[in-house]
Amino acid sequence: MKKLTILLLALFWAVRLSAQSGTSSNIPFKMEELTSPQFAKAVELSGGVCVIPLGIIEKHGPHLPLGADMFESREKAFTAAKKEYAVVFPPYYFGQIYEARHQPGTMAYSNELVWKMLEETCGELSRNGLRKIILLNGHGGNDNFLQYFCQSRLASQKDYIVVLFEERNDATIDKEIGTLRKASLDSHAGEGETSQMFFIRPDLVDIDAIKSESGLDQARLKQLKYGYTGIWWYARYPNHFASDVTEPNKRLGELMVIKEANQLAELIKYLKSNNTIEQLQQEFYKRAEDPLKK
Repeated sequence: MKKLTILLLALFWAVRLSAQSGTSSNIPFKMEELTSPQFAKAVELSGGVCVIPLGIIEKHGPHLPLGADMFESREKAFTAAKKEYAVVFPPYYFGQIYEARHQPGTMAYSNELVWKMLEETCGELSRNGLRKIILLNGHGGNDNFLQYFCQSRLASQKDYIVVLFEERNDATIDKEIGTLRKASLDSHAGEGETSQMFFIRPDLVDIDAIKSESGLDQARLKQLKYGYTGIWWYARYPNHFASDVTEPNKRLGELMVIKEANQLAELIKYLKSNNTIEQLQQEFYKRAEDPLKK
């Protein structure tokens, strides 16, 4: 009888743990795929964590799709969400891209709209219970904008937090990536991005067009030593393409996706179980209301 009881208890917990582990897999992590009842469950499963993968619509050399940044950031978010459940926001392509306005297909929205879109998106996510928001940036032109956006959350009280994902070194993966890289110049639409797209959507990589334009630095402002100007990128890379080698390597692309996805999953896990940012933010708001109060 005792053995039967132990067996039944073991079976009970096995079934329960199996159900718990499979719960998130039964609920889509892509926000656009959730039904309204599923969304409520997704908020609970995610611990209120939502990832916004940010891309842009711009030229990516002569060989990659306009939405390459969006494809790349979303693939990393999807891979991370499979490891550590979080809600992933639908395709987002509102950002800073004035430097590519001279190229066909670029969608360069106004400063006001870009700011309002992100601000209201965060506000709406918070209103719906997703109050821990991770910005996963896939577009270099957004770097300064997104850091300033995060800093501006301290200007007035918010009931949500925003964390900008920052990639770090990974000794193991970085070592293999280093053995696969061939380019000495690898930036916009270069070896890394081309390899990522070749891993994610090889059908969207026009290999025959890769060498039809130059991705080399034109150095047209090389005499400017002590100043910054907005035209710097156009002065160096007027083709909106920066690389000396763009032959895709699927394994390189896969490793670049996996590296960021693994680190993003760790960030999601941390935010689900840790409220330190929220506590510090609320403490800051309170002290900022009356800086002289002790």
